[in-house]
Amino acid sequence: MRRFAGIWCRAVHPLATTTMTPDEFEVYLLPLAHRLSAALCGSPFDTEAAYAVGAALVNAQCTEPEALPAILGVIDAHLVSCSSPTGHPSSAELPAAPGHEPLAEEGEPLSEEDEPLSEEEARARCVRLQHALAAGFVRELRKCERDEQEAISRAALAARTEAEKALHASEAKFQAVFEGAVIGVGIAGLDGEVLVVNDAMARMFGGMDFFRPGRNVTEFVHPDDVPGAHELYRELVNGERDHFRIEKPHYRDDGSELWTNLTVTLLRDSSGAPQYQLALAEDITEHRQLRERLRYEATHDELTGLPNRALFLERLDQMLAAGADAERFGVCYLDLDGFKAVNDSLGHVAGDRMLKAVAKRLQNCVKTPAELIARVGGDEFLALVTGPAAQTDGAGLARRMLAALAEPVRVEGRELRVRASIGVVDGRAGEIGRAEVLRSADITMYRAKAAGGNRYEIADADSNARVIARHSLTNGLPSALEKGEFFIEYQPLVRLTDGTVRGAEALVRWLHPVHGVLGPDQFIPLAEDTGLIVPLGRWVLEQAARQAREWRDADEEDGEPLRVNVNLSPCQLSHPTLVSDTVAVLENAGLCPSALCLEVTENDLIGADESALRPLRQLADLGVDIALDDFGTGYSNLSYLRRLPVSTLKLDRSFTRGMQRAPADPVDVKIVEGIVSLAHTLDLAVTVEGVETAVQAEHLRGLGCDTAQGWYYARPGPPERLHTLALADAS
Repeated sequence: MRRFAGIWCRAVHPLATTTMTPDEFEVYLLPLAHRLSAALCGSPFDTEAAYAVGAALVNAQCTEPEALPAILGVIDAHLVSCSSPTGHPSSAELPAAPGHEPLAEEGEPLSEEDEPLSEEEARARCVRLQHALAAGFVRELRKCERDEQEAISRAALAARTEAEKALHASEAKFQAVFEGAVIGVGIAGLDGEVLVVNDAMARMFGGMDFFRPGRNVTEFVHPDDVPGAHELYRELVNGERDHFRIEKPHYRDDGSELWTNLTVTLLRDSSGAPQYQLALAEDITEHRQLRERLRYEATHDELTGLPNRALFLERLDQMLAAGADAERFGVCYLDLDGFKAVNDSLGHVAGDRMLKAVAKRLQNCVKTPAELIARVGGDEFLALVTGPAAQTDGAGLARRMLAALAEPVRVEGRELRVRASIGVVDGRAGEIGRAEVLRSADITMYRAKAAGGNRYEIADADSNARVIARHSLTNGLPSALEKGEFFIEYQPLVRLTDGTVRGAEALVRWLHPVHGVLGPDQFIPLAEDTGLIVPLGRWVLEQAARQAREWRDADEEDGEPLRVNVNLSPCQLSHPTLVSDTVAVLENAGLCPSALCLEVTENDLIGADESALRPLRQLADLGVDIALDDFGTGYSNLSYLRRLPVSTLKLDRSFTRGMQRAPADPVDVKIVEGIVSLAHTLDLAVTVEGVETAVQAEHLRGLGCDTAQGWYYARPGPPERLHTLALADAS
């Protein structure tokens, strides 16, 4: 810590206005360094000490505009390396600079049981300590400014009182106050002509020559004057107000800029009539520069120098608040495609260099002040365009950004391809809010990614609505299972030889409280994405097994029991408890395995290795039928069937549409005939999906297909309908 304090002192002391010598200043910094180190390594982590350190540095007169960056720079470069998870002395054990008391309540020493911090966590904590120190620095600086301003106000009041007394009683007494004031004091007539200024005022403006005879206060107008400043001055000289106070910029004769806290007071004669104007000015140029520096750091990205999210949202809010008559706007949301792979393979240093290069290219795309590019985090950038042609300009800016990123970026001797997806949103103030703008831009950007990336998409209300609806359904899935909003319909499986019902396929439905009945194609993919498909699939299996048991009990005297088919998703196939869950469901329902058929799509089994097929083999060995669903939509590799533990092929409906009307498509007939022949050779049954006409059913019966299902026989419905169903092909 002494080494850290020494480095700190050498960096900051030349920039401070402190009266301490370098040695005294280093002693003053030492307890501050210990306190920062204790905060860095402390558990739990607390930034409160950094606020106090920032205030202590202001009290040590480290208030020059260049001081704070130097303070933060040393902390950034050296604090982590100079700190260690050992005990830290209390402030009572550390020396204090002459005339300065040490900070109270230093951080508690770390215990031996505390684990050392990782480099990443130490760096993250260091950044937060820097932020807290800067906040404490600014808070103390503002307090000092308020104190100074109150002192100025008191001085102004005293000067006004003394000036009035001097005008009424003694010119000599007024002159003493006037010349002795440490702030700038000037007197002008009601016409604005400067009559006299003191030495402090002359020094602020570069010398007495600035206030040459005939100089008028109306010449001090500045483009950055606060709105209404002229009106305040007019009211003062007309006697409508006694004083006003503003922060005001001025140009000196050499072109440099001076900022002052200016208080102007109306002086009246003994009868109360306006006579003079008294100006009191304090030079706040350095404080203003420091505030602007802090403002810049708070609103710009440290890595790239681009505006950050805070500044972008500020500009967007200003534009949206401009009223319904404001010009149109466009927002481009850009996200780099595959940037994570750069960080993972080349490291974060290379990733940062790539981001800098990307930011520079994007900034070069800005052509007018109506366009703004900001980095809002990670590899995400936002652009704002305003003007009557915002939609066209927004799309044009998106094209320019993609073109600017087309050339590879060279990083550490490698040429890296840069791809980006951009969502473009346009609108008008009063028609859309900030949250909706950003949500729409985000949705549209991901639509561009889903379309292959390295492109831009224009926001579309219908597409956004579908995404929002999908999100709503995803959020409602967990509670839907708990609330019992799912139910099952059954579609009969008909034996083609005699038209009797062989069984039924269980098809889950969702009775949504808002959207009504939803089919599995509307929510099964969402359940798979969220992992809810496993508990939902088990519930479907339990309900279907219980229903099959009821059918068996009802059909004990009527011949062959009905079999139930249940679909399995890829997530269920890979779940480690598939076999044990299925066995438990069958045992609980009192159902024999042969009464259950599990359907697996062809695409789910393409390329599956032996470990992936093992659960299906175990179930098949137990007597559970396995059906290969949607056969023909994948590779249709018939030789591959020999190693699969399946007993049934479910032929996709696309192969049999040509048979719905006479004459049948001869190509479809030959294809189905070949598949059925080979399947029977492999001892596999064939089920056909999507049978819709009697002609189609007759063709399939003639080709030797075993079972079929489709609307020709029955639509999916309640389980009790299977016993009362009048099958169209029963004859």
